[in-house]
Amino acid sequence: MSLSRLACSRVIFPVSGPLLSSIRQLTTSTARSARFGGTGTGKFAEQFGIKARSTGPTLRERLLGPTTGKPFIYGTYALSGASVFGIGLLCYYGLGMSKGMSALDKSAIWPEYVRTRLHHTYAYLAGGLGITAAAGMAAAQSPAILRLMSGGGILAMVATMAVIVGTGMVVRSIPYENLLMKHGAWAVHCAAMGAVLAPLILVGGPVMMRAAWYTAAVVGGLSATAMCAPSEKFLMMGGPLAMGLGVVFAANIGSFFFPAHTALGAGLASVVVYGGLILFSAFLLYDTQRLIRKAEMTPNTGYQTYYNEYGQPMQVSTPNFDPINAQLSIYMDVLNIFIRMVMILGGGNQRRK
Repeated sequence: MSLSRLACSRVIFPVSGPLLSSIRQLTTSTARSARFGGTGTGKFAEQFGIKARSTGPTLRERLLGPTTGKPFIYGTYALSGASVFGIGLLCYYGLGMSKGMSALDKSAIWPEYVRTRLHHTYAYLAGGLGITAAAGMAAAQSPAILRLMSGGGILAMVATMAVIVGTGMVVRSIPYENLLMKHGAWAVHCAAMGAVLAPLILVGGPVMMRAAWYTAAVVGGLSATAMCAPSEKFLMMGGPLAMGLGVVFAANIGSFFFPAHTALGAGLASVVVYGGLILFSAFLLYDTQRLIRKAEMTPNTGYQTYYNEYGQPMQVSTPNFDPINAQLSIYMDVLNIFIRMVMILGGGNQRRK
């Protein structure tokens, strides 16, 4: 599942281009019409040259006509509900009201190598995010890169996705024992992600700083929830999360063809932004528990003992724990959450102007 998200990373990363600009235009126009006493729909229709008809609009006209912005309002409601639910889960599991041992309970009896694995994994996660941030700031200084990444065309999307998928597959394929090539490929992958995120700098430094703090709070709270919950509580969400990923994927593809100022486009954009934020928050719960389970279950000896049908022990070699590969899923979750925070806060900043 993490590989499928890696393969679709650029497609489900609505960094800029038509979607972000349309959301900005929509929120600015809606705020302006509300300021002057309008409902938003009439002025928006007048702006785009859509004339009112005496007869009732058809379904096609309603879907492709101007939106009142309600899908974004419904998205904020869904996000608020998910936030309250998440805080409730944190309180419920944090107070020890659930049955079963959590990762926090098991940490007291963990072997030292399990703690070392988790420490190294999160150290690589922090390092990867730092490389991405530095590469994004450097790429933002190049007008050519900004033009390429913010173009929003299908060809640019395919090319960008190919670069990210290619570098990600190279990282996963190199054994951790080959330290030089492994770390080099990992750094290139993180730098490529930074170049993809470079257009976010256009929303402004204050918005990005707020988004970074909010992302840190969300990631910290969800990680604490995953640690306090029973060890396999969120590992059962794989099927629903895969289906949700398909919905967000399809909505993101649709947003390339239906601008956010239309009723249908606004619904798709709301699914991509607000639905995606909820989805990748749930993915973070899943991936955190999956990481802990992998750190616990991977043998420290490089082999695992099985017994055949005659009861004779057989040793089978197993791959060693790879902290770089182990953190890639959480790395993608954090970036997805950050991107959607920037888009939400950027839209709110436009409404206040």
